[in-house]
Amino acid sequence: MSNKIIKIAILDMYNGEPNQGMRCIIDVVSRFSPVVNFEIFDVRVKCELPDINTFDIYISTGGPGNPLIGDGNWDVKYYAFIDSMHKWNTENAIKKHVLFICHSFQMACLHFGLATVTRRNDTSFGVMTIHKTKEGLTDSLFEGLADPFYAIDSRDYQVVQPKLSVFAKKGAKIISLEKIRDHVQYERAIMAVRFTDYFVGTQFHPEADPISFVSHLRNKQAKEKIRAMKGKRKFRNMLEDLLDDDKIYRTNETLIPNFLRTAINDLMKTKKMLSN
Repeated sequence: MSNKIIKIAILDMYNGEPNQGMRCIIDVVSRFSPVVNFEIFDVRVKCELPDINTFDIYISTGGPGNPLIGDGNWDVKYYAFIDSMHKWNTENAIKKHVLFICHSFQMACLHFGLATVTRRNDTSFGVMTIHKTKEGLTDSLFEGLADPFYAIDSRDYQVVQPKLSVFAKKGAKIISLEKIRDHVQYERAIMAVRFTDYFVGTQFHPEADPISFVSHLRNKQAKEKIRAMKGKRKFRNMLEDLLDDDKIYRTNETLIPNFLRTAINDLMKTKKMLSN
């Protein structure tokens, strides 16, 4: 295999539970073949983590459960792995690029001490409007997406109460927030953070496509649970949003590809510069 191939490690955080997320991520990553190849590491079940010297780009998936609780094994090693990549980036010209999704995003926010993670009053599930912050308007991750844009949201926990002094010290930036909910007195959750120039994460699911959502709804129990949670009218509106080309399709076709293009271009540019 050519050493010019860029290698992507997908960190599977699904804890062995059936999901559509991995299929979606593989679908997006495969669009960049033959420039890249990928390997999957089962972090939570098998405590697998990639060799940091071997891989260039990392996508850490969403997953079920409480981000505040690990088993004292995989979570400790996962956090140490994040630290090792951060240390690598401070010591090497060729950087490691990381995308944290949902559960991984919550864990990263906790690990870097940027905010509080709390259980939501109720489950957030469905199509949500995501609002860019001032910093998010110019972030490469969101290039080509409107403000607000739309994404699939699925979570029982939320990242809130940003510690702005820590953000400033670390050079991290909040780049998107959840929708404004005037009818309730809840604070807006943080929906995306630029941790460093090379680490970024989203609370929502940028990999999700309408196919994955419809597949989930084929489970009668899941369908009835969502309908009961949202009400019939909001449920129908959600289905219409799924079929709108400018909503979930647009985010699926834009956000992770933006992350990968930025990472690939940076890696190729740096390697070319070092070879001259």
